[in-house]
Amino acid sequence: MLAELAFSAGDLAQMRFAVSPLWEVVTSFRRLLNDGAASPVYRPWAEQVRPRLTAAGLDRGWLAELIPPKGYVPHFLNPAPAGPAPALAAELAGVLAAPAEPVRRNLDHLRYHQGALGPRARALHADPQARLPRLAEEIEAYWKLALAPYWARIRSVLEADVFHRARQAAEQGAGQVINELHSAVQWDDNALRLVRRTRPLSRETAGRGLLLVPSAFLGPGLLTRMTPPDPPQLAYPARGVGALWASRPPAGKAEALAAVLGRSRTLLLTELEAPASTTELARRTGLSAAGVSRNLTALRDAGLVSAHRAGRAVLYARTAVAETLLDSSA
Repeated sequence: MLAELAFSAGDLAQMRFAVSPLWEVVTSFRRLLNDGAASPVYRPWAEQVRPRLTAAGLDRGWLAELIPPKGYVPHFLNPAPAGPAPALAAELAGVLAAPAEPVRRNLDHLRYHQGALGPRARALHADPQARLPRLAEEIEAYWKLALAPYWARIRSVLEADVFHRARQAAEQGAGQVINELHSAVQWDDNALRLVRRTRPLSRETAGRGLLLVPSAFLGPGLLTRMTPPDPPQLAYPARGVGALWASRPPAGKAEALAAVLGRSRTLLLTELEAPASTTELARRTGLSAAGVSRNLTALRDAGLVSAHRAGRAVLYARTAVAETLLDSSA
């Protein structure tokens, strides 16, 4: 099957990219439902995140009912990002503002594909305005456990993809950008063609322009959202995902960095290849818990680590600045 979406000069003028936290919520949760722990690309992340989700009960909550392992995802979960890199709070505001009838239509479509809705999805169908805040709370909880501690490295990969494609558009044109997004996407004769899409496309059912969303968790496939008057959204696999969770080789013992930060703080930064708590870092490094806490506070004040509450624990993660420092000292 082949679906075709015609483009005018105005549609091309409105083509843009966006880095979307909510798209990463949807695609990462689906990744966990499928082969997150089995895939060598995602295994390091999935093995860290899955126990936290299970402990918090998020593996059997709202998202588990609304995001199936494959197929249709309700469109109200992914409102069109208003800018190139909206914060999660701004996108959640879009979810909370979703009108009741489109939410119900999306859930009816989900029921058509799945055969039935779970109890939470049925309650959401009955009263969207009363239940959407509960859904937004769970999305925020999932974000804190599964994505926020890793967001600096995820965002850097997504932004690098956008930068590459923006430069490609400037040098080779928008058609070449679309042709290289994915093997199932083609551009020819002022039209975008999606291979293996069973439903037809038209400007009446898709809105104006085109919104391209790179994803770190999508895997080999594509996801689309066609909800006029919003522009059609096309989520595609970002470049560089294969190395996203790979461990960095020792940074030459980071001697140059240790001369500036001190050995203890440099040791903590290198240990934060994956987010960790104060207790875990003390166990791994041999430093006292009080010493780890003091050094993490100093690193946080300097913008080199961030803190994220995960249940009763606080997980510390390297920021993009720290990643740059470690890369330069390698």
